Amino acid sequence: MFHVVLYQPEIPPNTGNIIRLCANTGSALHLIRPLGFELDDRKLRRAGLDYHEWAALTEHDSLSDFRAQVKPAHLWPVSTRGRCRYDKVDYQPGDAFLFGPETRGLPEAILRDCGLDAVLRVPMRESSRSLNLSNSVAVIVYEAWRQQGFA
Repeated sequence: MFHVVLYQPEIPPNTGNIIRLCANTGSALHLIRPLGFELDDRKLRRAGLDYHEWAALTEHDSLSDFRAQVKPAHLWPVSTRGRCRYDKVDYQPGDAFLFGPETRGLPEAILRDCGLDAVLRVPMRESSRSLNLSNSVAVIVYEAWRQQGFA
């Protein structure tokens, strides 16, 4: 139904948690290389438990490869620098949510390429830096799924 795209993820337990989330929501998970870990990493397996066998997971060499292969209905980058609140968007099946690496977020060039007004953000207190990656993915995927009636 939806695509979760992790651009150069760095922390295995976050990706493991997202594997589990995708398995439970029917979302496809896409990992954009390079990865900060091996897919057989013990921490990744532990966080994803045995859900990786029920999650549709694909690796891509680049974001442009993902776009060419998947052709998402809409690509929604997510950033603390986003201008668009995630709950103010009408999501459609086939939409993709793009998340950056945990330590640096999405590069500015990708945000500009996608259109700065389309960059989603999850509201936080002004003094906060960021949410955990897997928490941010969960918030947005569940809002998009809710809009589809959890069908």
